[in-house]
Amino acid sequence: MLTDRQRQTLDFIRAYRQRHGVAPKLREIAQHLGIRSRGTTHRYVRALEAEGLIAVEADVARGIELVARPKARRTALPLLGRIAAGRPIEAIAGHDEIDLSEFFMGPNRFVLRVQGDSMIDDGILHGDMVVVEKRDNADNGEIVVALLDNNEATLKRLHNNRDGSVTLRPANSRLAPMRYAASRVRIQGVVVGQMRSYR
Repeated sequence: MLTDRQRQTLDFIRAYRQRHGVAPKLREIAQHLGIRSRGTTHRYVRALEAEGLIAVEADVARGIELVARPKARRTALPLLGRIAAGRPIEAIAGHDEIDLSEFFMGPNRFVLRVQGDSMIDDGILHGDMVVVEKRDNADNGEIVVALLDNNEATLKRLHNNRDGSVTLRPANSRLAPMRYAASRVRIQGVVVGQMRSYR
């Protein structure tokens, strides 16, 4: 996924080549973007090259070529283990990977496989995989990975109480919320996506 500046750089290179038949120089790209630093412009160009959108010929003033088909990239997030969605269990790290090239990608994200049925009313079922953004805090109502007593992890909706305690709410009408002293709960991350296989 390109940043806005990288997209602007690519669009300018395409338009310039169509208009002039050659690629722009770094100076011309910088002028178009309204920046003074050629180093910054060079980083944008290198990022486009890394994405397989352009090819750059070294030491050539106008050596930028558009690539007709971006190269396929394999992207994956680590599968760190299983996460309890019922009675808390010990979270054990694994060494597998989940290919998420067409799913949610981003910095500080990882995948957990759900075990249990405490979040079924939110559509999170046993066996589903949730994409988690690593964070140490969360807002009320967010679905979080909470580590209890530095030992067991669970998936619940967070509610910070006025007295300083923390309530972890299941999304299952058959289960009761769990209330803990704040010192017993550490937020490990917030759920930002979910995957399910029907095969």
